[in-house]
Amino acid sequence: MPEKIGEIIITEADIKTKIKEIGNAISKDYHGKEPILICVLKGAVIFATDLMRAISIPVVLDFLSISTYAERSEAGAVRIIKDLDVDITKRDVIVVEDIIDTGFTLGYLLRILKARNPASLKVAVLLDRPSLRIVELPVAYKGFEISDEFVVGYGLDYNQRYRNLPYICLLTSTK
Repeated sequence: MPEKIGEIIITEADIKTKIKEIGNAISKDYHGKEPILICVLKGAVIFATDLMRAISIPVVLDFLSISTYAERSEAGAVRIIKDLDVDITKRDVIVVEDIIDTGFTLGYLLRILKARNPASLKVAVLLDRPSLRIVELPVAYKGFEISDEFVVGYGLDYNQRYRNLPYICLLTSTK
């Protein structure tokens, strides 16, 4: 069935306001430090770049790309497609993610990163879907809680489409 854009659930203005709040919190929490933002590709790239601009202290930006092989409700296998370019040993690290559903993938990623001995390891996420959570995760900076509906926009996609929308909206099927 073809898909179509549905209701806007988070406006561009609301996203900008929330990112400014998160950026201010990170700037305060890491004052005098230079944290590394690790953007999980591809979905978090827009969030990560806007967040980086909202942070008033020096930051380092790096990218990590992973692939999962499972339905979103199962653990499945996770494979690193693109690893970090910077060494995170004894550095403050903030993983920047677009959305958390079950928590399996992010939980796996946090275990891998923790084994690299960072000074601290926190998570910033734009969208949180706690109704699907199976693995509890420590999220230090959270944008919005959403229900269990398929959303696109602001980096989130459906078949690599709709990432460029400046807001978050529902994706519906046409019959």
